[in-house]
Amino acid sequence: MIVGVPTETFPGERRVATIPAVVPALTKAGLDVLIEPGAGESAGFLDAAYTDKGARIAAGRARLFADADVILQVRSLGANPVNGRDDLELLRPDQTVIGFSEPLGEPQAARDLAARGATAFSMELIPRITRAQSMDAMSSMATIAGYKAVLLAADTLPRMFPMMMTAAGTITPARVFVVGAGVAGLQAIASARRLGAKVEAYDVRPAVKEQVESLGAAFVDLPLDTDDSED
Repeated sequence: MIVGVPTETFPGERRVATIPAVVPALTKAGLDVLIEPGAGESAGFLDAAYTDKGARIAAGRARLFADADVILQVRSLGANPVNGRDDLELLRPDQTVIGFSEPLGEPQAARDLAARGATAFSMELIPRITRAQSMDAMSSMATIAGYKAVLLAADTLPRMFPMMMTAAGTITPARVFVVGAGVAGLQAIASARRLGAKVEAYDVRPAVKEQVESLGAAFVDLPLDTDDSED
């Protein structure tokens, strides 16, 4: 079976669906890994890094889609409304596409894939349970989002995050309020704390109060009806 990894075409997308370090595990499982030329360059992986690990470089995008049984993408059709349809005609019946696809937000894309006879596995719909933990792509992306959000906030805020004591006086720490204490929110809290900010957070789930406080932030209680919220 041939697994193909094309270059991502969504504007600004720098990720790649498979990195060189993963290739040996795939080849050991009996899979042949095919990479589109330059697919990993924006993520910092040259073609040579893939071939050194046992992958092959395809002759081009069309050739990759023609040869591969399984297509691995970060953003497949539904999650790539700008350029994703360019790949639709390259898909063939019985081909499998694995990646983020936003089937609930873009149901027409799912129908179009089905019309081509392809099978799609949407990474964002994989259940977040213990057995599927190694396939949980959403949590890792949420962690990065929470971290990056704080960096963007720190860059935008017209003052520094930490308390600064200088000969001219003392600057009090910035105050950061995080709404939501899921994976992204908890990472944002931790990152803001590491930068020296005073952090407060809120979530509709009272059960996460302990997690928020364990990171050094204060949990804000708001007089809202949250009886239907999940723990």
